[in-house]
Amino acid sequence: MTRKEFDKACGALPKTTQVVQWGGASVWKVGGKIFAVCSNWGPGEGPKFSFKCSDMSYDLLRQQKGIIPAPYLARAKWVQVETPKALGDKDLKAYIETAYRLVAAKLTKAKRAELGLELPRRA
Repeated sequence: MTRKEFDKACGALPKTTQVVQWGGASVWKVGGKIFAVCSNWGPGEGPKFSFKCSDMSYDLLRQQKGIIPAPYLARAKWVQVETPKALGDKDLKAYIETAYRLVAAKLTKAKRAELGLELPRRA
């Protein structure tokens, strides 16, 4: 996945915002909370994708070659995809969508209502 494709996938999710910070990283948020980041840290390096995970996904993904606990964010169950072949585009997009849902679900009821976000009710 390219940075442009990453930005398109994140931008397609409801009520998201993007900022460029931390030395040019593409940072995506919902309700002011970050759910995914794309960065290029070295000359000639490809993009690195970081995103929030469920506990189980975090445990599984960090065991895969090319995926590490995300610097500064690992304690909050974030991973960083360091190599393009570590995850296919379809899987990466699915993880980004899950990250979005995880972060949106943690927003206050008032913030979700302000944004017009409806999350599934628990049975």
